[in-house]
Amino acid sequence: MRPLRYSVNVTLDGCCDHRAIIPDDESFQNGIENINRADALLFGRVTYEMMEAYWRPLVPEWTEPFARMIDAAKKYVVSSTLDRVDWNAELVRGDLGTAVQQLKREPGKGRSWEE
Repeated sequence: MRPLRYSVNVTLDGCCDHRAIIPDDESFQNGIENINRADALLFGRVTYEMMEAYWRPLVPEWTEPFARMIDAAKKYVVSSTLDRVDWNAELVRGDLGTAVQQLKREPGKGRSWEE
């Protein structure tokens, strides 16, 4: 069974508004490594819409490796309000626990953080 990993960005004051800060090279490299270990990304509607709005258009050159990685990643979006998604994404509806268990049963690399 594929593992489910949780990743969140939090600043020292306990909040991370991605619209108010610009991550450094180390942050982007960490993001690239995390996405490279994942078979897919699981977003809620708000995070999906925020990430898509930022990463789909042209981005600063120094962020291109991360932009290419997240653009290519398979995404699942949990939403009861969206009618459709794109950006290599699929809607997840119904019981979230059942949906996540099904995603975990699908084949994938499931690489550990130590690899």
